[in-house]
Amino acid sequence: MTGPAGPDVRNRQAPDKPPRKRHWWRWILAGIVLLVVLVAAGGAILLRLQSSAPPLALPGGPVAAPAGQVSGTWDAAAGSVAGFRIRESTLGLGGDVTGRTDAVTGTLVIARNQVTRAEFRVNLISITVSGKKQPQFASGLDTKDYPSATITLASPVTLPPALTSGATITVAATGYLTLHGITRPVTLTISARRDGTALQAAGSIPVALPRWHITQPQGYGVFGSLASHGTAEFLLVLHRDARALPGDGKVR
Repeated sequence: MTGPAGPDVRNRQAPDKPPRKRHWWRWILAGIVLLVVLVAAGGAILLRLQSSAPPLALPGGPVAAPAGQVSGTWDAAAGSVAGFRIRESTLGLGGDVTGRTDAVTGTLVIARNQVTRAEFRVNLISITVSGKKQPQFASGLDTKDYPSATITLASPVTLPPALTSGATITVAATGYLTLHGITRPVTLTISARRDGTALQAAGSIPVALPRWHITQPQGYGVFGSLASHGTAEFLLVLHRDARALPGDGKVR
């Protein structure tokens, strides 16, 4: 005969050891939350990259033959746009944040194949990013106290003769950019052409934010950062003021 079977101790815990707690579900939950946050942040930056506006440039398509004189006073008209471009980095992804406004005013004077005077003003309060106003940029630019920016020509610019025939020309210019209540000298390259009775000009200006004591915009994503330098861009559509005498900028 066989003796009685011994006690089955396979599923018993040792009396001197507490039961093991299982925390694996907490780690899974934390991983899911982190994944959601990363996906949301990555999705936000991808959305901004996809909606980033292209650089401002002369419009594409056919151009009408030049009509009227080149000399005279030219005023900014409908179709003029200005704004900024600044680099953003989020989770290793990089792209441009762009702001745009059509609140651009100003004039330039052409006399004897030279731009002798030019000054343009941009309403910073009206700038939008992807069609929406961004409080962080308004705060960084301090638009409450400094609602506009101006660019003024520093010295005359000679225009190549090709401008009168309707060809696109490129010229270098020096000017003064007033931003955040501070005026600094700047250099810019401008492309220009005649289109019928209009004069079109497009260009950009490098802007290092510390030169104008501008604070980098904050609150643009937990994992995001913006560069300390950007670019001011503009497209000017100008029409000649028929009330002014050719080349002198004086009203009749």
